[in-house]
Amino acid sequence: MQPDRPDSTTPAPQPAAPSTCADTTIAVAKGQDVAVRMYGRKRAGATSPVVVHFHGGAFVSGDLDNGCTVAKLLEEASAVVVSVAYPLTPFPQPVETGYDVLKWVHRNRVKLGGQGALVYLAGEEAGGNLAAAVALMARDQAHPPLAGQILLSPMLDPCVGTASLREATGGATGCKWTEGWRNFLRCPRDAEHPYAVPAGAHRLAGLPPTLILVGDTDPMRDEALAYAARLEAAGLPVTRHVFSKNPQWPDALLQAGQHECPCAAGAIEQFRRFFEATRCPVPS
Repeated sequence: MQPDRPDSTTPAPQPAAPSTCADTTIAVAKGQDVAVRMYGRKRAGATSPVVVHFHGGAFVSGDLDNGCTVAKLLEEASAVVVSVAYPLTPFPQPVETGYDVLKWVHRNRVKLGGQGALVYLAGEEAGGNLAAAVALMARDQAHPPLAGQILLSPMLDPCVGTASLREATGGATGCKWTEGWRNFLRCPRDAEHPYAVPAGAHRLAGLPPTLILVGDTDPMRDEALAYAARLEAAGLPVTRHVFSKNPQWPDALLQAGQHECPCAAGAIEQFRRFFEATRCPVPS
């Protein structure tokens, strides 16, 4: 387990290999197609982790283009990534769509990542909430098995009142995360549902290993680290890392198009370590 303190050194960025991605639709159920963007490809003679990824956007915006930064970083860490164009609609549809995609990915994991490929969930900001929710669904349904979940600055607290968020918003009277939660939760009772607000779940036992990444000036820092503490209290393996001196985090994760993420090298290293730590022997 890594301590939740800022890092003092971050690896220097390395030239990124060309990304391999393609947009397609997958049939997750009869008459139900979901748009996804695939990153990476199956490697001959090797096994790759397969990651179901959810972009950010405070539940009300964002698309596959906004998810490209994190998806490409996961790809550079040797993963095959299925990034989901989930519906920007109130709970529970985005979570249910995510779970349907997870089941499809599990059925096709050998085609995607090779024999013995393990399946992970990942998401940034609102997508981190969806990844955590889908992990709870998979646990409750006892299927499919997950090797881990990767949460980057996840939106987990609908009260929107942590110290880190107040520090980030200052005296602003409007808050995009408040508006996002208001649109995602249709009624007060939704805020009590663990699949809508995973951080409020009463039972966390049985979840997979978790990697949580935040920035030291990150609006989501406090709620993410509080969730990490709850997971640890439930006896679960958690790795958490705080990137220091990167005020662009997490906004840089949500930008569409070509740009340099300030923590790219550090994030890739964290992904690689997590994949290695959660890797199981490939069955013969």
